[in-house]
Amino acid sequence: MEELKAPWLSSYGDVKFHLDYPQTSMSQVVLDTAATHPDLRALSFMGYGTSYARLAAAIDLVARSFTALGILEGQKVCICMPNVPQTVFALYALNRIGAIAVMVHPLSAEGEICHFLREAECSVVLTLDQFYPKFLEVEKAVPVEHLIITSVADALRFPKKQAYRLTVGRKIKPVSTHDNVTVWRDFIAAGAEYKGSYIVQKGASDPAVILFSGGTTGVTKGILLSNLNFNALALQTIHMNHYEITGKKMLAAMPMFHGFGLGVCIHTMMVAGGESILVPRFTPKEYAELIVKEKPNYIAGVPTLFERIAGNKFLEGKKLDFLMGVFSGGDSLSIELKKKFDAFLAQHGSAIRIREGYGTTECVTASCLTPYNKEVEGSIGLPYPDTYYKICKVGTTEEAPYGEDGEICLTGPSVMIGYLGHPEENANTLRVHEDGHRWLHTGDMGYMNEEGFIFFKQRIKRMIITSGYNVYPSQIENILESHEAVQMSCVIGVKDPVKMQKVKAFVVLREGFEPNEQLMTSLRELCKKNIAKYALPYDIEVRKSLPKTLVGKVAYTELEKEEAAKAE
Repeated sequence: MEELKAPWLSSYGDVKFHLDYPQTSMSQVVLDTAATHPDLRALSFMGYGTSYARLAAAIDLVARSFTALGILEGQKVCICMPNVPQTVFALYALNRIGAIAVMVHPLSAEGEICHFLREAECSVVLTLDQFYPKFLEVEKAVPVEHLIITSVADALRFPKKQAYRLTVGRKIKPVSTHDNVTVWRDFIAAGAEYKGSYIVQKGASDPAVILFSGGTTGVTKGILLSNLNFNALALQTIHMNHYEITGKKMLAAMPMFHGFGLGVCIHTMMVAGGESILVPRFTPKEYAELIVKEKPNYIAGVPTLFERIAGNKFLEGKKLDFLMGVFSGGDSLSIELKKKFDAFLAQHGSAIRIREGYGTTECVTASCLTPYNKEVEGSIGLPYPDTYYKICKVGTTEEAPYGEDGEICLTGPSVMIGYLGHPEENANTLRVHEDGHRWLHTGDMGYMNEEGFIFFKQRIKRMIITSGYNVYPSQIENILESHEAVQMSCVIGVKDPVKMQKVKAFVVLREGFEPNEQLMTSLRELCKKNIAKYALPYDIEVRKSLPKTLVGKVAYTELEKEEAAKAE
């Protein structure tokens, strides 16, 4: 294999470009950290802390519980949960017994959850009691062998446990236990009694986690990631950060079903001996209150988050000099927002500046980050250690010259094993180039300058990013067109000052149907049943026809231009 070029090394400062990676599992690396720092705090949730010693004990207890339930090595288990301690325990416990965690957004619509379970060939689910009614509906379409139900109250102690049950808990439908339903209390009790073997030693290349993303075609599919993918990502992030993480705090608001939240806010912190402050749901006021109360050293989020923080009245006059790192990813950070947030940090007594990263779920999350020592306006930064970027002419493996736009391609230890059950897309996305290396073709356009700084331009694939979540228009169009009244549809992203983009749908009705209130309600109900809340169209506009390209396809770019013109 040819030696690869790394023109960015002259701007790398004293960060090592070549690292040594553990050949063990994700859980073993975290348990090693726990053995080294047993008294440090690993997790914080609603005021309650969990030390690394207690985290290690919880991982082993939950691992025994899964084994007692009959979960076997290599089996896939869906974790459909927000950021609560049980999510962390279950992730590493499954890894400890050689099973594979399938991470799913708990606010996904029933139809989407059915798709995820089928895609991953998964019949065991861990979820919160508030989502129990949803899974009763899911079970009608997809077999669920075991449904483990936990509650936020299970992570609390008196008096907060009692207060939760008397307030929020009162509104949640009671769980009726039957053959395939187990509540957390009973699940844990069975684990405490289990005396058999349960630890399965796994290596770096073994599969560990499945995350969902659209790939290069925009159809949601499972992405199979290895222990090495996550462990490499953690060590790379630690080194690129360049500042101390052990004993420091990260406000973990990015969800664990998202590569950014799982890879950076949780696993990186657990590997480094840091503390993750779990945020199960985001509201600007509560987030601002947590910043002031907890004084986190690190914040990671999508541009929407930083837009909301900068405009948050609760933070007026508050000192933020405890911040050591602020990282933006999941969507493009505009030059204007970066300047705005950097100014916000300075006004609040912080000497740092926001650092933008870039990545895809196909390599867990970030693979490129603004270095600690240098900024280039408009750039998404430099490649992570042991990660090589090159820009290829679109549709080829031929490298484009510096400064010329092309497809962003990368190779390194965090690149996925592959898509589940999609050999054709694997062949298109993971390609061995003439240099002998296996490259990930991201489906994103950009260029590299002569110093090795990467610049993102646009996506080759159709995709909307709203509040940091990927939304794939073709999937929403398929749902709309399943309605008996819809002949044709088109879904686009419309610029939004808070979400960056919001989702709008256009439909053409079949002959004989009129756009009355009853029909529009029917369309909205169809969307609610099959589309996650964050991806729901804010507006469904009925048209007589849709603009077409010369080859007869719907010209969605024309609709985007129309909406942009309205906003001006």
